[in-house]
Amino acid sequence: MARKKKASNRVDDFLDELLEDCSTPEDILGESGLMKQIKKRLVERALAGELTHHLQSSQDDESPNNSRNGSSKGYDLGTM
Repeated sequence: MARKKKASNRVDDFLDELLEDCSTPEDILGESGLMKQIKKRLVERALAGELTHHLQSSQDDESPNNSRNGSSKGYDLGTM
């Protein structure tokens, strides 16, 4: 019995397109290969998204601007 061919999806089409220019394993796995480029861009996007989320959430906080530097509302420097 012959296997049915899976329907192509976006990921497979995208991978086929990326691999068109790769003729050797070095092109995929080498020092400046496709895998390294993909990992680098994925990490950069993740960090950029995390930074954006962090900066947006810090603007939404109602806490005082100096809450991260160790100061608090009830602390009086003159009593030391």
